[in-house]
Amino acid sequence: MKFLMPFAALAVLAMPASAEEAPAPSKGEIKLAKMLEGRVAGEPERCINTFGSGNLQVIDGTALVYRQGKTLWVNRTRNPDSLDDNDYLVIRKYGSSGQLCKLDNVTTHDRTGNFFTGVVFLEDFVPYRKADG
Repeated sequence: MKFLMPFAALAVLAMPASAEEAPAPSKGEIKLAKMLEGRVAGEPERCINTFGSGNLQVIDGTALVYRQGKTLWVNRTRNPDSLDDNDYLVIRKYGSSGQLCKLDNVTTHDRTGNFFTGVVFLEDFVPYRKADG
């Protein structure tokens, strides 16, 4: 019996964690979920019309959100972990200056030291509008 005890302990350690143990959502995911509450996702688009960047919000480690009237455009980016709400964005647009597009060049810079902190690779923009009713 004593001989089998170490093997039984190894078997317990090798068992996969239960499916119920999902990772807790990040603060950014929680914040985005609250912003999108009562909204329905529409068809993703490569470009959105923008008028300045004052309505562009960085959700830490999660997404970029652009508010256009009653619509929230969400871009989860290819590397959302690099998004830091303490950084500011520098956007170099290609083509029309009135649009923000998936292929535009976006870099991040530290607000306090003004130094380069990373590159953001945009994905399609998903519109979220209030659900009818």
